[in-house]
Parts: sequence; structure tokens; C-alpha cells
Amino acid sequence: MADTEKQPFDFMGFRKIASVLSIALVIASIALLGIRGLNLGMDFTGGTSVEFEYAEAPSLDEIRTQLTEAGYEQFSVQNFGADTIVLIRMAEAGNDELANEVTEVLSRTGAELELVSSEFVGSQVGDELKEDSGLGLLIALAVVLIYVGMRFQFKFGIASVIPLAHDVLIVLGVFALFQWTFDLTVLAALLAIIGYSLNDTIVVADRIRENFRKMRVGEPWDIINQSIHETITRTINTSGTTLVVLIALYFLGGEAINNFALALMIGVVVGTYSSIYVSANMLMVMGVTREDLMVPAKEGAGDEAEEEQPPEWLNRM
Repeated sequence: MADTEKQPFDFMGFRKIASVLSIALVIASIALLGIRGLNLGMDFTGGTSVEFEYAEAPSLDEIRTQLTEAGYEQFSVQNFGADTIVLIRMAEAGNDELANEVTEVLSRTGAELELVSSEFVGSQVGDELKEDSGLGLLIALAVVLIYVGMRFQFKFGIASVIPLAHDVLIVLGVFALFQWTFDLTVLAALLAIIGYSLNDTIVVADRIRENFRKMRVGEPWDIINQSIHETITRTINTSGTTLVVLIALYFLGGEAINNFALALMIGVVVGTYSSIYVSANMLMVMGVTREDLMVPAKEGAGDEAEEEQPPEWLNRM
């Protein structure tokens, strides 16, 4: 019996289901952002930051309990550089007066601590951060569109930017759904997600371009399927090892980077999915063809080829 070539998994066979899922998630995310909004941290809303140094490493849970019993509601407590240094961020406006009040509250248990610094961030600064962060995300997407359009082809540029916007919207939607705090660390995670997802998408796009030029038989459906099949192992391995690191960061890295690690975990999962289905779907919708990716023939290439033929005596050797 003749050996039959094993056919790659039909990834594109699920593209309609994937399209419905992606559209539903994006619409739900936009709705959540419009209805519930993001739970903006004090980096964006303003507030007071107070830093203390303890003689001995304190329990952060006990500090949170003390502040709650004293009537404070919106605050975050975390170590800052060392176990004995505690950074408290509070939504209340104030500076020296509020810092002295918090110092008194924390000293009631007999703990030895020293007020290191206190500073207030106004809401105007927070508004500027919101505007600048949104502008930064838009500029990042625009630069990606230009780069991929020049590096590959304009259709590939569109098929790369839309998955990135898809990933960012879904991460924002999840944060709006669970009202997790959105601060500058999460914004940094969003920019990292754009870079990570773009890298994954570029790998798939490069293989699609290569196979369009190499495979002379087959419809775009088959070529895209084959390209995803050839890169799926690399994609899963990369995403899997990244997730292992992020899970370790989430559980062992401390409260300061919990939301950062959480946003990246969601982004890696969604980005892996979008680089396979959203990007490939967009190429199918825009009707990418071999003609879009073929290298144009240079003028006089035929004449040069004839001139570069080896001499006849060399062929007889």
C-alpha cells in the first residue's frame, strides 16, 4: 500500500465559530467598559502615597486590618524594596496631615515605625496619565500597522493590528467585569501583550508568506492551514513556558505585581488564540492571494541568467 501523507489539522474549519466567539467577546468587552468602566487605581485618579520603615518586618494583613478599622476604605498596602519598608497608597487627598494620621493609627499596636515620605498626586496628573496612556496604545498599534505593511504586505498589516486591538479590548473587558484595579503596572502589561502577540502573529505570517511562494498547488485555505500546522508547536511551547513564569510571578511576586501578572496571563492566552484564528481569519476575509506575495521579477533577469551560465569546459568535468 502506498503511504499517504498525513493531512494537517483543519484549523480553518473552525474559523466561523472562532469569528463568532471573537466578535462576541469584543462586543461584551466594549459593553462592560461602557457600563461598568475600569476600576482605575490611584495612579490615574490621584491620591496620597505614604512610605514607612519598620524596625521589624510587619504583617501586611495586620496593617490592612488596622486601616480598615480606622475607617479608611480605598487603599493598597505593599512592601517597597525590603520587608521592613511598607508603601501605603490611599485615595484620600492630603499630605502631611493624612500621613500623621496614618502614622498614629499604625503606632497604636506598639509597632516601631518611622515615616519616610509622603506625597500627593492630584487628579489633574491622573487625567494626563489616562490621556497619555490611551495615546500610547494607539501609537503602538499605528506603528505596528506601518511596520508589518512595509515588511510583508498591507493586508498582513491589517491582519496584525486587528488581533492586537482584539487582545487589548478583551483584557480590558475582563478587568472591567471583575473590577480589578487598573493602574500603571496593568498599562505596562498591555504594552507587553501587544509586543508578545505581535511576535506570535509575525511568526505565523512569515510562514504563510513563505508557503504562498513555495506551494504551487492549493487554495489559500489549504496554505494557511499548513502554515498554522507548521508553527503551532512553537506557539504552544512559547506560550506554555511564558505562562509558567507568569503563574510563578502571580503567586510569589507579591501584591505589587499581581495585576501585572494577571493581565499578562490573560493576554498570553488570548494572544495565542488571536494569532492563529483572528489574524488568519482576516487574511481569508481580505482574500490574500499568491499574487499579493510573489516577489516581482527584476528586469533583465533572464539575460543575466544566461550570462551567468558556467563555461562549457566546466560542465564536462
